[in-house]
Amino acid sequence: MADFITALNRNPLTGRLAKALGLPNPVELARCEAGYDAAPFAAKRIVLRAAANGYAEAALLAALRSGGGAPLAQPEEEKIDIVVFDATGCATPADSRALYETFHALARKLAVNGRVLIVAALHEAGADPVALAAARGVEGFARSLGKELGRKGVTVNTAYVARDAVQRLEGVVRFFCGVQTTYVSGQAVSVTSTAAAPAHLPYSAALAGKVALVTGSARGIGLAVAQRLLQEGAQVVCLDVPAVEQELQQTCSRIGASALALDITADDAPARLSAYFREHFGGLDILIHNAGITRDRTIANMTQAQWEQVVSVNFAAITALDGVLMNDGTLRDGGRVVCLSSISGIAGNFGQTNYAYTKAALTAYVAAQAGRLGKRGICMNAVAPGFIETAMTAKMPFLMREMGRRLNSVQQGGQPRDAAELITFLATPGAYGLTGNTIRVCGQGLIGA
Repeated sequence: MADFITALNRNPLTGRLAKALGLPNPVELARCEAGYDAAPFAAKRIVLRAAANGYAEAALLAALRSGGGAPLAQPEEEKIDIVVFDATGCATPADSRALYETFHALARKLAVNGRVLIVAALHEAGADPVALAAARGVEGFARSLGKELGRKGVTVNTAYVARDAVQRLEGVVRFFCGVQTTYVSGQAVSVTSTAAAPAHLPYSAALAGKVALVTGSARGIGLAVAQRLLQEGAQVVCLDVPAVEQELQQTCSRIGASALALDITADDAPARLSAYFREHFGGLDILIHNAGITRDRTIANMTQAQWEQVVSVNFAAITALDGVLMNDGTLRDGGRVVCLSSISGIAGNFGQTNYAYTKAALTAYVAAQAGRLGKRGICMNAVAPGFIETAMTAKMPFLMREMGRRLNSVQQGGQPRDAAELITFLATPGAYGLTGNTIRVCGQGLIGA
């Protein structure tokens, strides 16, 4: 659905009126309709800085150069596209001065749709309390900086990296400093060596030869994910309920995917899926748990059936499918699993106790599974979308819809493609440093931040 206020601002006849009324005038966010570029930083003006005594600067420089970038020794008056800062050396209150000095000098120089990535130390439990606190302070700094710069379409994210995982930063740098992160800001991820490394790290046609399943993919975010995975070379199976089989078949025919009509809550669904992928593809590499439903009522008015329906689809079916596909070897070593959580699961939402329960459960589920799957090279993460422009949000009352669009740092709703970009990145071999994370794609929403 069209953004009414944005349309007013960009119409020559109504733009002055919108400005006079003080209506938000969000910038046009940078997006890319193509697949991954092997050299995404080739034409970018980049600044790389570091606090003293850090351990990630060399790996960050290598990642930028691998992506075609050449960090500037001394930035001049031109706008800067990307700032990468190694804060792994920030271990005391005094060390924070390096953060201040760098961004005090560079904040005004960041271009519209610029990118900032700050890398902090990931300390083990029992580490020096001051060093732990200093590292966590970096995250607070980054979140606040994101809110200061968000109106320019600038994203600011934090990556906590373990000392033994710095060589896993390249994929993280490519995503969080790239155009694909346009609606992902204010996030903090952990980069670890939990999962075994893949043998090959492609950064274009990144999913060639991979087989993917996307549940709930007849429309909306699921469809966008399927299209994006196909764009990177994956063979994609789109699954949805039998009630929309005709629509699913038509969609898959149009985009070049395989259609599978199946109720994932059926008792035999896990076994049927296992048999299907073994017979047709020899196994499965990427599993996207996108299917989900809402049955919104306040808890006092919610029926037991409405509770059970949501829990069954959004949580129980996922664990049942995983219990078979992971344990019988259908999901191959080196696989990727992404669960769709929600802002509702992080912050709660009126009338959604059932939905929020399931979405919060998934964040703990992926964190717990990560360590168990790491030896097989399987990475499992969750993605929590905020306000995404879909058929569902188009049905919201006007004022509620406008609030959803504006209550984030970039002052606008996201597109299904924005969620698909994050999910696709997490499905790639290059995301092998990320597992057990829950990452929001919400334009740095102000609720639950």
